[in-house]
Amino acid sequence: MNLIERGISLKGYNTFGIEAVAEQFAVIDSPEKLLLIVKSGVLTENKVVILGNGSNVLFVNSVVHGLVLLNRIGGTAIVKEDEKSVVIETGSGENWSRFVDYTVEKSLWGLENLSLIPGTAGAAPVQNIGAFGVEQKDSFQYLKAFNLSTGELKKFNNLECRFGYRKSFFKKPENRMWFVVSAAYKLSKLPKPILGYGRLKEEFAKRENISAKEISVFIKKIRERNIPDVNEYGNAGSFFKNPEIDAGKLKKLQEKFNSVPFYRIDHKTVKIPAAWLIEQCGWKGKRTGNAGVSKSHALILVNYGGATGQEILTLSKKIKNDVYLKFGIDLEPEVNIIN
Repeated sequence: MNLIERGISLKGYNTFGIEAVAEQFAVIDSPEKLLLIVKSGVLTENKVVILGNGSNVLFVNSVVHGLVLLNRIGGTAIVKEDEKSVVIETGSGENWSRFVDYTVEKSLWGLENLSLIPGTAGAAPVQNIGAFGVEQKDSFQYLKAFNLSTGELKKFNNLECRFGYRKSFFKKPENRMWFVVSAAYKLSKLPKPILGYGRLKEEFAKRENISAKEISVFIKKIRERNIPDVNEYGNAGSFFKNPEIDAGKLKKLQEKFNSVPFYRIDHKTVKIPAAWLIEQCGWKGKRTGNAGVSKSHALILVNYGGATGQEILTLSKKIKNDVYLKFGIDLEPEVNIIN
């Protein structure tokens, strides 16, 4: 097979099930393959789109110009261990959910709250994924990334990754020539359950000797209830981030909407569930053409079959506009929109 292929359909490589064609396409299964790509000179002429499991992208146009790099770098290994903890490094192309299952089966603590989040292990630190009161940065040790401009392979620690809410150093446009090769996490052998999130607290607060696997199984059930099966209705999970606002703005909102739910981040900032905002605007379960909002969760936009990326994007803009008009809050997409 040639290093670079042309005219490859991406429909099977994105969970929205959007039909789009990659102008140029390459499967990356090792850092050495990246070096070959750099030496070929193809990157000097093209923009690059790095694709993992396609569970957090929306292709807007029917043709994706430039070079699509499909990440399939595998391998998982324990790199350090003592009586209390383990450091595990995993290839960036590994399935994140299966990686979490691997750690849970070994009775290791740290990633169990992030069970069943779709995507690759390489996308997890780029996006700084989080759920149920935990972010991947809480257990993150380091990652190795390959610079597609220079051919440099560099190790980044937690601080250098500049993690924030669903963001990192690698999400900035000027840093997108870094291709994550592997990521490592320090996990505890000692029980460290994080149960502050509402439903977890209700389920486990009064129980003793909880296992990481029990938490993982419970979280999987919640996610399976809320997120439509991508084989039935294409989707990318949560389309928008939960907005963060200051306490003063919350107080003004509560004067108009006394039931506004929120989670306190610190004494100055709170987080509002985007799903609640969208539902209050009447969008939950609403369909426009081949696209719509899930009946089970207002934060999930779905492809009912045959929707184009432009249809999904147009729907998201209508939702964003309605939320702003009603609440004065500007929703920000969590999904990466590829124009």
